[in-house]
Amino acid sequence: MPVYRDEAVVLRTHKLGEADRILTLLTRRHGKVRAVAKGVRRTGSKFGARLEPFMVADLQLYEGRSLDVVTQAESLGSYGAAITQDYAAYAAANAMVEAADRVTEAEGSLQQYLLLVGALRSLARGEHGPTLTLDSYLLRSLALAGWAPSFQDCARCGRPGEHEAVVVQLGGIVCAECAPPGSPRIDRGTVALLGALLAGDWGFAEAAAKRDRDQASGIVAAYTQWHLERGLRSLPHVPRETPA
Repeated sequence: MPVYRDEAVVLRTHKLGEADRILTLLTRRHGKVRAVAKGVRRTGSKFGARLEPFMVADLQLYEGRSLDVVTQAESLGSYGAAITQDYAAYAAANAMVEAADRVTEAEGSLQQYLLLVGALRSLARGEHGPTLTLDSYLLRSLALAGWAPSFQDCARCGRPGEHEAVVVQLGGIVCAECAPPGSPRIDRGTVALLGALLAGDWGFAEAAAKRDRDQASGIVAAYTQWHLERGLRSLPHVPRETPA
């Protein structure tokens, strides 16, 4: 059977039999892959700890009829241990890998892989708040999937300006003329924060007020749910942060 090698993030794991485990992987070059790691749950397994959720590894696999089989695993990013030490980071990481699993349902992409690896690495190192990191990741991941939101010009007609109505079904911020009756209005600080999260302007994002962070998180959650057609099960478990 054909053998191949690739880098991968472990998204999910399921027990199989007494000692095996089924892995859902997002790989660098082969998109999303489902594979079995045989004997990985035995105490003497050589690479069991390298194939836990949130871990990044260099894998050798061979193609099977329904599931590929992992034959070698070398650790590239041991992020799981650090992430699981902090509940907020752990909850955010779960939401990230769940979203990655969903947006790559048909096929993966190198950009999605690199984005997820960078977000998990940032969580493990505590570079930014877990909620901000998650919200930024979700916006960028959706943008890569073809659902880029607009937080500056009107998402419907393209009119420039400082708009205050947000309609996730229309793609983000809309002008007063395009906004349906009763559309929610948000503060300009929240609009600016959403743009910063999408662009990766961490200095601005970390200086944002709690009210703007809370509003932004709600909009990101609604936007994610709309495009993925159902909400992320992990998202309600992510605690909200209080800026220092």
